[in-house]
Formats: sequence, C-alpha cells, structure tokens
Amino acid sequence: MFLTISTTGTPERPATDLGFLLHKHPDRAQAFSTSYGRAHVLYPEAGPQHCTAALLLEVDPVALVRRGRGKDRGGAPDAALAQYVNDRPYAASSLLAVALSAVFSSAMRGVCAARPERAAEPLPLRIEVPALPARGGPGLVRRLFEPLGWTVTAEPVPLDTEFPEWGDSRYVRLVLESAQLTLSAALRHLYVLLPVLDDAKHYWVAPDEVDKLLRAGEGWLPGHPEQKLITSRYLSRRWSLTRQANERLELVRLAETDDSEVEEIDNAVGEDTETEEKPTPLAVLRREAILTALTESGAARVLDLGCGQGQLVQELLRDVRFTEVVGMDVSVRALTIAARRLKLDRMGERQAARVRLLQGSLAYTDNRLKGYDAAVLSEVVEHLDLPRLPALEYAVFGHARPRTVVVTTPNVEYNVRWESLPAGHVRHGDHRFEWTRAEFRAWAGAVAERHGYEVEFRPVGPDDPEVGPPTQLAVFGARTAKEAKAA
Repeated sequence: MFLTISTTGTPERPATDLGFLLHKHPDRAQAFSTSYGRAHVLYPEAGPQHCTAALLLEVDPVALVRRGRGKDRGGAPDAALAQYVNDRPYAASSLLAVALSAVFSSAMRGVCAARPERAAEPLPLRIEVPALPARGGPGLVRRLFEPLGWTVTAEPVPLDTEFPEWGDSRYVRLVLESAQLTLSAALRHLYVLLPVLDDAKHYWVAPDEVDKLLRAGEGWLPGHPEQKLITSRYLSRRWSLTRQANERLELVRLAETDDSEVEEIDNAVGEDTETEEKPTPLAVLRREAILTALTESGAARVLDLGCGQGQLVQELLRDVRFTEVVGMDVSVRALTIAARRLKLDRMGERQAARVRLLQGSLAYTDNRLKGYDAAVLSEVVEHLDLPRLPALEYAVFGHARPRTVVVTTPNVEYNVRWESLPAGHVRHGDHRFEWTRAEFRAWAGAVAERHGYEVEFRPVGPDDPEVGPPTQLAVFGARTAKEAKAA
C-alpha cells in the first residue's frame, strides 16, 4: 500500500521544505508502528527543485485477522476465507487513511513551527496512488476530487494485461495535481476520500467518527456537491450517524452563508426553554427491568440466550458485578453485529475475559450453558413455533438449569393501545404467537412446577388498568433441595 507526495521549488523556497511540513527529515528513512502493520516514510528524491515523500504501509495479515473478529470474540465462520484472501495489503483503503493521520498528524493540522508561512500557503502538489479501489469508477473519483481544486487522472487498472478482453478491475491509478491547495488540505482530502472510494472500513464506525469527519472536512465538505454520498460512505451507511453529520454540516453551511457563528444559527431553542420529555423506549425499560431482576438475584455469571445484536450484553458489561457474560444466538449475522457493537477487536484484555459470544440453538441441549447463575430469555419465546417450546424449556430449565431465569415476552392484550398496529396483527413479522397475561402465567407456572422453580411476575412499561403492561416479565428462582422435597 503506497502513495507519494511531490512538490517543486525555487532557490528561495526549496522543495525540501516538504520535509519540514511533514515533520519527516528527507535524509533518512523512518518507520512507525501501527495497529495493523508498519508504516515507512522515505524520500525517493529530495532537492531544491523537486522533492518527493513516499508513505509505504506494510500490512500484517495476521494482525489484521487477530484485531478483527477473531476466535472466541464473536467471529463469523463464513468470513474465515475473506480474512486471509483480500486486497488490504495492496490497495489504498481506510488502513492507509489511518496511517496518514497517525504519521502526518501535525501536517494534517497545518502545524509547522519551523516553516509556519509555508504551512499556510498553497504548494504545487502532485499526489499519486498506484492502486486505489474505486466503487463507482473513474467518474466518481473525478466527482469527488475535482470540486476541491484538483486536476484528476484516474486510469482504470485492467484485470489482466495479458487478457484485455476481461476488461478493467475496480481499481484505478490515481494522480492528483494542484497548485492552489495547502498540504494540510490535501492530506485531509485523502483522509476522508480514500475510505469513501473504497466504500469500506477496517474498523467499527462509532459515534466519534462524526467528529473525525467534521474536523477533516472543515472548510470543504459542507459545500461539496457530493456531500451526502461522502458522509454516508464514510460513516459506513449508518443512517443515524449520517443524519447527525448532515445536520451539523447544514448548520455550518448556513453559518458560512450568513457570515456568522454556528452557535448563533443553532439557537432556536434556548437552554432554559422547557421541552416535552420523550417517553423512555420500551426496549430500554425492558433492559432496566432485567438488570434489576438479575441484581436482586445476586447473579455474577449470566447467559443472554437469543442475544441478537448484543444490546443487553453491552449493558451487562457496564456493571462490574457481572463477572462473566455470555451471549448466544442462532444467527451468525446477529453475532457479527454484536461483536461490532461491543468493539471486541479493540476491547482490553481484562474486559474481553468477561465476555463470550456463542452460536447455538435453544432447541437442543448445550453443555456450554451449564453452571451459570442466571439466564435471560428476552423477547425470545414468541419467535419459536409452539411445538418447539418444550425443547427450549428442557434445554434451559432442565439441562442448563441456572439458579435464576428471567423471561420477557409481549402482552398481546396491550396491542390495542398501539395506534399503528392493525387489529389482529402481531408486533413483529417473525412472532409465531403473542400471549395474553393469563396464557403467559399458565405456561410459566407449568414450567416452574415441572423443573423445581418458583416464579414471580412483573410488569414492564406502563401498567394499563384494563389491558396490563406492554411487556410481561417472569423471574424464575430455583428451589432449594429442602423446598423441592417439601413441594
């Protein structure tokens, strides 16, 4: 993975000033460790008239796999081959963008104590990237860079020069030339647009990526004609983050148009203005009720059975009283999303020792589930066909047999309170059934009787006097040997 930055100079302003601006001396090669390999900075030429700096990133494929979704950290078996056979070591991507930011951080900020005047003025620049993935082709490359003042050459790389009939690959050889941009602006363009063209990132996109985008895009992104595409791709199409970024960019654009500060534009509602509080989402109330039940039980080692995308696992890890948290789901895709949500690839060793993600089905007994203090079945039972419930019942209550089991499920009687839910419909297309309060109590009572548990019922959400709460919760507690004998 390779790119070069070249400039020209005069005797009064030698091209070797590039070394001061990059904070890297032209007379020696330097190496820097990164999370995924080693970055090298060297100068193929360095003279008063011409100077070229090269950034070479050697990607360590083993580190790329280990810091990705590896074994025992929610790895997806169907992605095993792609972990080892890919273009990451060779084609410019978010890996190179992150290396740019790490190695040339001061240059990206426009900081140069030795040559402050040179850092603030435009330079004659030529940037070359030999292999750049471009999902959208050379046309998109030009649409992204030309509005920023670059002269763009984007030559498609053929799939195989020996077989021209195979056509072109999705890679281009990119050359950017400009005499009207500062080095800082050029590096910030590359930092944002390299992963945008690749349309992929090697790390999980967290909310702080919005701040990174706005910092790197300051001065050019708000008015870019492809702003929405750039924002969406940079944030990996996470719609909530994309919407947040677009709203903040629109405020910046309005402030620039009005020649005022963003704070002056974004003042429609004062800090002291009373606003109507939004109701707490039912999913949040449900997690809070589960955490309360688990805390009261004194559980330390907890199973989240049917963990889905890992929201409850994430909440459990925030409480140090839960020393081990295991999430299990039948869906590999859900476990992959859960691993990203939990940032398993960046989690510290101590925290990582507290969590595991397992792929498995509750229709079968599983020895991995034995020996835990508590298990949670949150919005799980209604996704099974009724004939399969006895299998789940035995796998959890009969075989795994945790001391405490917390079960939540929708209350079908409450559905009449949902204005957007047509009469006779269940809340989710995958629900096989939804129980009334009496039906849930009858099922839970029978399960408790068969397997030696006591059961307590609690409402989750507003408890309507006519139809009950939106979610019903049952806490099963295993009887002691003495209690079981008396029963």
